[in-house]
Amino acid sequence: MTHFKLYSWNINGIRAQEKKGFINWMENLDCDIIGLQETKAHKEQLSDKLLNIQGYQSYFKSGERKGYSGVAIYSKIKPLRVIDHFDHEILNSDGRLIGLEFDKFFIFIGYFPNGGRGIEWVQHKINFYNAFYDMIESLSKPVIFGGDINTAHHEIDLARPNENRNTSGFMDIEREWLHFITEKGYIDTYRHFHPNEIKYTWWDQKTKSRERNVGWRIDYFFVQPTLKQNLISAEIHDQILGSDHCPISLEIEI
Repeated sequence: MTHFKLYSWNINGIRAQEKKGFINWMENLDCDIIGLQETKAHKEQLSDKLLNIQGYQSYFKSGERKGYSGVAIYSKIKPLRVIDHFDHEILNSDGRLIGLEFDKFFIFIGYFPNGGRGIEWVQHKINFYNAFYDMIESLSKPVIFGGDINTAHHEIDLARPNENRNTSGFMDIEREWLHFITEKGYIDTYRHFHPNEIKYTWWDQKTKSRERNVGWRIDYFFVQPTLKQNLISAEIHDQILGSDHCPISLEIEI
């Protein structure tokens, strides 16, 4: 078996993060694979230093609009293939999903839609969830997926659940998908190791909620049930600043 340490972080703009010391942070990070969300850039807009961080190969999927959405994976292990086009067309829109295939598993990093712009966007989000589930269920190897899922699952996962029951990110229709996949055996790796711990991964910058720790846990690593015995640890790194999200990590042997 091989030991892997995985990170995921919605960085809210990779070029902005470069100015805040992102490359130095990456070079000192004990990590094999890191997935990023909201890179907000096309590859041709990035510096050579960002594209070629020491020790990593980089893979990017950009949205149609510059400065919007976008995901990336940096990996120290060369994949068998990069997956950046999908049969479900909804998974191709806005540069929200990228995957790598390795010998024994797939990993997907996603910036799942936000339903905050109205009920039609909530439905778009649900359609994206369902298409993503159909896609990973069709694969022949175990799947790890992570990123900004944009929904808090249980009341413990946000500071003010009662005030947000009709807010996108904690609406019943959105949470139902998380209920569904966990009932199918997918493991929320942070909750697997920390069933009662209160930690968040996102804070509203407009209300300066991070200073008061009024947050939401909407960033996850999930694994398929066949990988349950392979899990080693999962953490939320809320001491790391620079974005409205903080990084999360997963250690696993496969």
